Amino acid sequence: MANGFDPASAMETQMTAAPAGGFNVSAGQMYAVAGLINAYGASQAQQAQAINQQTAYLVQARDTLAVAEVRADLSEQYATIQAGRMLKRADMEAMNYKIAGNTLLRNLRKTNAAARARAAASGVALGEGSIQGIQTANVQAVMRDVDIAELNALTAQVLGFEDASAMLQSTELQSTLNLFQARRQAGGLESAAATTRRTGGLLAGATLTQGLIGAARTF
Repeated sequence: MANGFDPASAMETQMTAAPAGGFNVSAGQMYAVAGLINAYGASQAQQAQAINQQTAYLVQARDTLAVAEVRADLSEQYATIQAGRMLKRADMEAMNYKIAGNTLLRNLRKTNAAARARAAASGVALGEGSIQGIQTANVQAVMRDVDIAELNALTAQVLGFEDASAMLQSTELQSTLNLFQARRQAGGLESAAATTRRTGGLLAGATLTQGLIGAARTF
């Protein structure tokens, strides 16, 4: 310029010079403020990560319990169906033994009737002698077989009931154990979720505190 005045230099001088009684912010202080802002952002990110991890643990705990309960219900339903089938088979087996016993009795009546008919045709007295002995022996033999058939029928029913009861009790016990294990696992996941949240809060607080200390040193 003709008078030696440079407007650009003067404006630069005014921008860098602090007014009387004003606050002069140094470059180090600006870096400190930026570091504090970064520390705050990092602490918030740590808290968010902790919340996300906590949520994942809680969801896993809920799903673990839900799956265990569904499995327990299905196992009990299946055991009930199988127990019913066992009882039905036992009843059918017992019925077969009873039918076999009744068949023996019918055959006994036919056999003795035929023996009496032959005796009558031959003029032999029906209530005495060999014909009576034959009928008595037939009755004794058949009644032993009938008693065995009735015992087998009763045994089939008892064993069927015991097998069905044992299956139901075993399934109930196994379901109880599975639910107990699932609850313990869910409890561990919930504890891990709480620990994760606390740890994330502590780390976030430590990060923010470190940023505050670093900023405070420059003022």
